[in-house]
Amino acid sequence: MNERTVFFLSDQTGVTAETLGHSLLTQFDGQQFRQVTLPFIDCDDKALEAVEKINAAARDDGMRPIVFSTLVQDEFRAICRKADSLHLDIFDAFLESLEEELQQKSTHEAGRAHGMSDIESYMKRIEATNFALANDDGGITRNYEVADVILIGVSRSGKTPTCLYLALQYGVYAANFPLTDEEFDGGTLPDFLLTQKQKLVGLTIAPTRLQQIRKERRALGQYSSAQQVRYELREAEKIFKKYGIPQIDTTEFSIEEISSRILNSTGVERRVRP
Repeated sequence: MNERTVFFLSDQTGVTAETLGHSLLTQFDGQQFRQVTLPFIDCDDKALEAVEKINAAARDDGMRPIVFSTLVQDEFRAICRKADSLHLDIFDAFLESLEEELQQKSTHEAGRAHGMSDIESYMKRIEATNFALANDDGGITRNYEVADVILIGVSRSGKTPTCLYLALQYGVYAANFPLTDEEFDGGTLPDFLLTQKQKLVGLTIAPTRLQQIRKERRALGQYSSAQQVRYELREAEKIFKKYGIPQIDTTEFSIEEISSRILNSTGVERRVRP
């Protein structure tokens, strides 16, 4: 199957175009995509340069590229629409209907979706990220009384990336604590965790998947052996059941999906909105 080139055009970072574009492309199993992001298109020259790159890809591939665009300036949008491509204008698809419903014209102002326009939200994300880093894998601060949620689980079950995503995306104060032999031997959790029991969420994962992840990190030794993986997951399961800790299986879910499930199951409120 031929690889199809996909472009993400934006007058800012391109995050919005990438996020929606990726979500749509995942619905096409087996299709190969070469993805190119062209951010900060904020003048005619950059728009024309984007058109040249799209047209070059069309010639090289023998098929027109797919373009996801979040350009808001009409003059730049008009230039980029001339490219030999399937042009999917994300704002164009929704703004007109919203303008009609709200009886108000949109500002067509670049940078509203991302950037420093909302300093308060930005600072909340930074503060939450600093908290997640300071309280990663049972970090030295352990000020869990401040946490919105505390993830526990064995090593490489997805705790750290999930905490960072919750912080960066939603400003949620997320800490995590690794379950090790100290907890497994006694079948108990430390007192400082139990005082925050209502905030605990257990992450689990299929043994084969965990072993694969661990081998990528440390191929040799007991850490990535099938026996050790099964043992840790079995003992973690016992602890979750003993204390009635809700669990989320991370095996087949992305970080975004894991985070959404955590927020949905715990009722933790998002401090900021994407």
